[in-house]
Amino acid sequence: MIPAKIKIKNNELPDMPGVYLMKDKKGTVIYVGKAVSLKRRVKQHFDRPHGPHIPEMTRNVAEIDYIVKPTALEALILEANLIKHYWPKYNILQKDNKSFMYLAITKEAYPRPLLVRGTDLDEDSAKKYKIVFGPYTSSHALKSALDLVRKAFPWSQCKPGQKRACFNVGLKLCPGVCIDAVDKKEYQKTIRDLIKFFEGKKEDILKRYTRAMKKASQEERYEEAADYRNKIYFLEHIQDVAVLRRDDDQIDQMKDGKTPVDLFGRIEGYDISHISGTATVASMVVFENGAPAKAEYRKFKIKTVVGSNDIASIRETVTRRLRHREWKKPDLILIDGGLPQVHAAEDVLQFFHVSIPVIGIAKGSKRKKNELICSKISAELCELCEKYVDLLSRVRDEAHRFAIGYHRKLRAEPFKGKKSKK
Repeated sequence: MIPAKIKIKNNELPDMPGVYLMKDKKGTVIYVGKAVSLKRRVKQHFDRPHGPHIPEMTRNVAEIDYIVKPTALEALILEANLIKHYWPKYNILQKDNKSFMYLAITKEAYPRPLLVRGTDLDEDSAKKYKIVFGPYTSSHALKSALDLVRKAFPWSQCKPGQKRACFNVGLKLCPGVCIDAVDKKEYQKTIRDLIKFFEGKKEDILKRYTRAMKKASQEERYEEAADYRNKIYFLEHIQDVAVLRRDDDQIDQMKDGKTPVDLFGRIEGYDISHISGTATVASMVVFENGAPAKAEYRKFKIKTVVGSNDIASIRETVTRRLRHREWKKPDLILIDGGLPQVHAAEDVLQFFHVSIPVIGIAKGSKRKKNELICSKISAELCELCEKYVDLLSRVRDEAHRFAIGYHRKLRAEPFKGKKSKK
């Protein structure tokens, strides 16, 4: 509960995205934060302090100001700009000597956005980077934001002169820098718009895109007009809750300073299907923001395992999946199975030096309820995930459905084209 003595802007915190500023008796800003819900997040500071400096901070708060933003993404950007302006005492203390994260745009013919630790910024940075944004308090939120806006501002991490197009060219997330498919000046215009967006100038971009769309349409350059129309629509309808959701929910979930799994990000669910060890297949389904992302589903025909061995099949599946570095990294791996299957997946992750939490889900001993399975290296994970067991069950069921469908298809193939015997 927020103490009654604290003055709150308009006497109420809205249930909307935005940035809040906590001030002391002198009116000095001592903390800046972002939120999907200003009302919920600010209350959490007083109800469940989540860091060693928060109790001291809340005792010194005399006034709470806030700025509502249309999206969580814009709240993230505004927070970084305000922290840079005020350098509030408790934002700095909360880092516990850990470095802030910054977004840097390189000085190259085809500029690239890079995530850079504050400890890696030095006097030579001005020579390497066109501009540096930050500090950002969450590397996860910054990366999510950068990936999200790529739909409107297709940036590239590629070097020109490659023989093959990168994976992101097909997704229209890279304009083709790798294969010299984009004009240098046009690409630099895209990067300038990306810079303006992180400067908090979305409205300026929208006005310019609207004018350009109308002009292109009048001059019958309909493909170009359609491209502007799609970008305008995306910027006006950004679905970005996942950008900040983990940061908002970590107060409820964190223990001993450990970061919780992001159940509002990308979950990959795996299942094995076979009959008496024959025609063994595996499925990978993907849920993003709590919903199936069917374009991301993958299926595997097991190649190295003979007979019925679900553990070895999981090991092969996860190994083959991790070799696809162009696929998005999941926030959680869900295995339809018990502890042996979880251990098999964890062994593969350890071999690849990849840190992703793994959880198993299986029917309980009486087959009446779902049971979450975690190994010792993520002992707290099951407790944190209990409130999301319905979501995890949906992921498991979808993985099972997808695996069964692929298995039936393979079994039916030998009979295609054959006449049935009467």
